[in-house]
Amino acid sequence: MAGKRHRGWRTFLTNKYLKDKENFFVEYDPEYPVKYAIFITEEEWVAFVAQRRDENFKKVSATNRERASNPTYAYKKGRLGYARLEEKILDETKSDATSLPPHVLWKEARVGKDGTVRDDVQHIYDECETLSQSISTAEDQENRSVLSRALNVPEYPGRVRGKGHGCTPTSLYKNPRRRNPSNQEVMETLQALQAQVLQLQKDNERYRCMEKCSSQLKETSEKASINCQNKFPEGISSCQLYLSSPTYRLVGKGKVHNTSGDLLHHRSLPDGHLKVSVDVVLDKDALLPIPDIVSETTLLRDAIGSFVAWPLDLIFIDDETPTKPASKDKGILRHNESVASQKEVFAQGSQQLSQKIGSRQKNKRDLPVTYLPKKGAFVPRYQISLETLVDSSDMATAGAIRLLDMEEDIFGYSCTETIGKEDLEHIFRHQELGVGVIHTYIRFLYDNFMRGNDQLSNRFRFVSSSLVNKALICREPDSCREYLVKRFMASSTNNLYLWPYNSGCHWLLLAIDPLKEVVYFLNSIDGEWTNYPDMKQLVDTSIKVFRSQRQARVPRTKSSNITWIKVQCPLQRNGIDCGYFVMRFMREIINMNQIEIPITYFDEYKCAHYTRLQLEQIKEELCQYFIEKRLISI
Repeated sequence: MAGKRHRGWRTFLTNKYLKDKENFFVEYDPEYPVKYAIFITEEEWVAFVAQRRDENFKKVSATNRERASNPTYAYKKGRLGYARLEEKILDETKSDATSLPPHVLWKEARVGKDGTVRDDVQHIYDECETLSQSISTAEDQENRSVLSRALNVPEYPGRVRGKGHGCTPTSLYKNPRRRNPSNQEVMETLQALQAQVLQLQKDNERYRCMEKCSSQLKETSEKASINCQNKFPEGISSCQLYLSSPTYRLVGKGKVHNTSGDLLHHRSLPDGHLKVSVDVVLDKDALLPIPDIVSETTLLRDAIGSFVAWPLDLIFIDDETPTKPASKDKGILRHNESVASQKEVFAQGSQQLSQKIGSRQKNKRDLPVTYLPKKGAFVPRYQISLETLVDSSDMATAGAIRLLDMEEDIFGYSCTETIGKEDLEHIFRHQELGVGVIHTYIRFLYDNFMRGNDQLSNRFRFVSSSLVNKALICREPDSCREYLVKRFMASSTNNLYLWPYNSGCHWLLLAIDPLKEVVYFLNSIDGEWTNYPDMKQLVDTSIKVFRSQRQARVPRTKSSNITWIKVQCPLQRNGIDCGYFVMRFMREIINMNQIEIPITYFDEYKCAHYTRLQLEQIKEELCQYFIEKRLISI
């Protein structure tokens, strides 16, 4: 519209000051229009006059004037305009469409009052119909429209032929305007392609190694296709995961499930492989030996909390002795249980604790720096005591595990959590935590804060990280959504659901209030929830399904609005502490007994960063819980 007004203004100046009454250009220099000095300067006026007197301009102007006065296909709708004509046709036909094809509207605009259509107009329309059957919409947008092809005229930029004034290709086709890429964008694309080629070369090398390994295993024995392998203990054992390409290295830790006839995601395991659950990733760029085609998961960090197939020769367990459940006490199953009575456990551990501290003072190289006793310094007594018990029990050998029963009230279903030596070592050495440790701390919170306290148990609930994590969201989004909706439906009053979410190599906490449709986002690395689109989409969809199932009435303005709040929580200063931060977040939220979390976090716990002492307190609580539950025996 602005361009049209500007052209009209220039035409007005030309007719008033540069032409005489007979519409010829005057020979003398026209005077400067002082009346319009606020719109045009004297320099601009001189340039304007010179441009209008230019012979090339006069030639083009005369050609356009002649063409406009005698159009080949005359418009016959007067002042109605394309937009109002289109609206009129849609109203008369009572069509559900929102617009008409350009060539249809072009034809209707050239129908006279008597309803007759000229033969040449009908011919163009028929040719458009024929072309529309052979040209795709994308090709129509990218090059010339069907109408421009039939008329054999160029398609001018910024307009759509047959749609009237103001209609542009961007507004009609809902496409962003195309532009040539900059040099920087070209270089970035080239670098991305080079990286893809390098990755394909690595994948090709890895697949060749896998085929060679598989063929060797097939030749050794027919038993290679049986899931239960004799070289590994039968049952569940803690293990270390290695890769041989491009270098031989330790990439993660987890638990190998050596069970006869076991399946992986409802499919048989490949020959020479065992099912492994991934707990900790040590190499964030490590690839899976066999990518998951269903979820398109190729990186090991995306499979945390999920099951994958791993080659036999790249799984290592120090202890080859099978371990089986022996007894059960207060929700904990012990493997290779000692005959010592439960009453003697802590007493023996305390005696050995003093001996161990004395021996470590003589040889401080065996002791982590945080364990060195200093005058007035914090001493992690429960951690040292638990480590002493572990070293003196069957848990000192790799493969020994403990099974911790998780009651139905915790995650909405009863399950068993596996704790191995590696999980305890991660606590002792302050390393990255796996799902088992996070879930054990949730069990601690439930037993020590919520059990027997109706107010807390009815207000706070937990979401299982084993059932909803990044790998499962990509592979089985429907089952993840069903679990969340079922979890939300169990609430009758306002509840806050605490969900430790693992994005592959990082823990963060979501606190979800499904009734108020509010999601609190606590991320210790100061990231945004937009960095986790799959997780956000799952939460939003689950809340909407929950809203529908409980038949809640929501204002139309909020029907698609679910409130996400980024809480300004304490931030970590390394790449290890995220799991410890999440555990402390959950403890502080439950301790405050508030469903609404302030954006600036609770005043009682507000700080820029947690100190090492604050994280050690969480570890001490966890280790004390292990000891009090008689998890380890000598």
